[in-house]
Amino acid sequence: MKVDGNIERFYQYSFPMQAVLVTCHDDEHNKTNVITVAWHTPISVDPPLYGISIAPKRYSHSIIEKSKEFVINFVPYHLVDKTHFCGTHSGRTVNKIKETELTLLSARRVKTPLIKECYAHLECKLFQSLKIGDHTFFVGQILSVEVDKELFKNDLLKIDKIQPLYYIGGNKYTTIDKTKKREF
Repeated sequence: MKVDGNIERFYQYSFPMQAVLVTCHDDEHNKTNVITVAWHTPISVDPPLYGISIAPKRYSHSIIEKSKEFVINFVPYHLVDKTHFCGTHSGRTVNKIKETELTLLSARRVKTPLIKECYAHLECKLFQSLKIGDHTFFVGQILSVEVDKELFKNDLLKIDKIQPLYYIGGNKYTTIDKTKKREF
């Protein structure tokens, strides 16, 4: 039996979604910020485009608008505590990199650094930004992709080697059960 869902919380019905850490560099204050994002998606292969949705009140929003770049860092489940911290604290008042002890690495094509502990990275320059409802959808053109070679085979993530982090709403996270895999 089905019942009416909550239209104000429609997005809850799309979870789980993979949580990523998005880094951006604030040139004015010479610091890197990181924000946890669950609303993200690939958009195009040619050109290679990827989108992230961020509310204008977020510190990272203004940084991306000014710097015109960002890096999407794909997170393993074992970083769940650090990822949650980055999603629940503001970079305006907290140095999230310092507090979480995440390690920054230089990117190849953008000024914004990567997070070493993550298993894949998309370096993006801002291609377009769209104000849609109460969020801005930042579309990044992917300039470089870096992956941990031990965790991928034929460009597919080895789930038996690492479990990606998924956000399921509220303050809850999960990962893929590697015993539940079916190939065709």
